[in-house]
Amino acid sequence: MENIIIPKSSLDFLTQLKENNNKPWFDANKPAYLKELNHIETFAGALLHELSKTDVLETASGKKSVYRIYRDIRFSKDKTPFKTFWGGSFTRATSQRRGGYYFHLEKGNSFFAGGFWGPNAGDLKRIRSEFAHDSEPMKKILNSKSFVKTFGALQGEQLKTSPKGFDVNHEAIDLLRYKQFLIIKRFTDDEVLSPLFLEQALDTCKNMRPFFDYMSEILTTDINGASVL
Repeated sequence: MENIIIPKSSLDFLTQLKENNNKPWFDANKPAYLKELNHIETFAGALLHELSKTDVLETASGKKSVYRIYRDIRFSKDKTPFKTFWGGSFTRATSQRRGGYYFHLEKGNSFFAGGFWGPNAGDLKRIRSEFAHDSEPMKKILNSKSFVKTFGALQGEQLKTSPKGFDVNHEAIDLLRYKQFLIIKRFTDDEVLSPLFLEQALDTCKNMRPFFDYMSEILTTDINGASVL
């Protein structure tokens, strides 16, 4: 594996941008931005290359994976024009592979995440129906040594009560309450800047796979296990 390192300057630039979040400063520092963006795109490209050996992704390149630094301020009370983090994602290919990989790099707030941020009503109903029918496969994944060590626990917004149509005393009520299904691994600044970060990021993404694969199985079949694709 080629050892691509994120330099300290890539995080420092974001700190400066946070203190000077305006177009004149950004325009004056555009060369520095492009230099740091290239470091992030190179890292993302190396990660995409390695991850593609174990998963099928439709993201074309590291450059394509990194989000624009410009914020959409049309409907936001916050009118600062620029994001103050490096963010990006890798999309799994075809409707058979659900879930996606997301990265967020920022001084004091870096993490990799994956899962289902806003499942539509149909998907959410299907997921809950499966958990109500048999929650053991998902519990086995969430309690596995690699999952607990990497992600701790499943995260995401939850209902305070039981979802409509499900018994509040159901044995899987803890799973049934979820409206989002997110798995997150946080990294310190030292870890992000370490020569080992690419390998750690890759391992984090690989450890998402049992969760992704089972959720994909649920969302591509009906309650009887027949394909809906």
